[in-house]
Amino acid sequence: MLTRVDRVQLAVRDRSAAAETFRDVLGAEQVREDASDLLTARRTIVQAGVSEFELLEPAGDGPVQAHLERWGEGLFAAGFATRDLPALCERLSSHDVTWREEGGQVYVERDQTTGLRMVLSPQVEREPVGLITWLYEVTNIIDEHQAAADFYAGVFGLDASRFSPIRSKQYGYTGQLLLFDPPARLDRIELSQITDPKRAMGRFAAKRGQSLYMCYAETNDVRAVIERLEARSARWAGRSDDPNPAGLFIHPTALHGVLMGVSRTNLAWQWSGRPELAAATG
Repeated sequence: MLTRVDRVQLAVRDRSAAAETFRDVLGAEQVREDASDLLTARRTIVQAGVSEFELLEPAGDGPVQAHLERWGEGLFAAGFATRDLPALCERLSSHDVTWREEGGQVYVERDQTTGLRMVLSPQVEREPVGLITWLYEVTNIIDEHQAAADFYAGVFGLDASRFSPIRSKQYGYTGQLLLFDPPARLDRIELSQITDPKRAMGRFAAKRGQSLYMCYAETNDVRAVIERLEARSARWAGRSDDPNPAGLFIHPTALHGVLMGVSRTNLAWQWSGRPELAAATG
């Protein structure tokens, strides 16, 4: 019942400053402002590609303020779209998953999942803006990936036969990609079970346990993103040592605490069970 990774929410100290950063790095455009009583936060929403980034600035004591005090700026929640939000809510309730609704969105706390705080929204078609095309992945660090995969398949109506196994010695994890609709789209939740606690992901997991770790986006122009980062003297690393890499990682210090991977269009099929699609650029 999940169709897309359509947004992430960030806890930030200054949403105006964060909006400027997303504009400068990703070519994002501000689309609206509002407030959330549920999160005790003021919110600025910017769009990059067809995806939205909700920049949450605390308006008092609440979950956003608590996140900032404990962890600093960074990813607060992963956002997914569905074609039938009321039906998904019924499914959540049938699996004893607690949820709350506000402003047409549904919130699921991290203690109701495997550490992944969620915001669920009706699917909306948008015209892309900026340098990325869309978000396609969020990473959920988990203790046991098969149990987590079973949970998501059952509760969110995902087809487990479409999931793809993953393993990385370089980054120290094993797990699964919970693909929503392959090969039409790459959208998925990555489940990462730590195999090397000394790596960066392992150190993060040691502090936060089961949690939201990072997000990934596609672009038709990797070099343009790199040039934007370098213009701000912001930190990034290529997926390879190639001076013109096919993908990069934006360091959290460059994006208000968010670790974001950016890959060229379709590159991620190389490690997503459909390597024959990786060369395509549609």
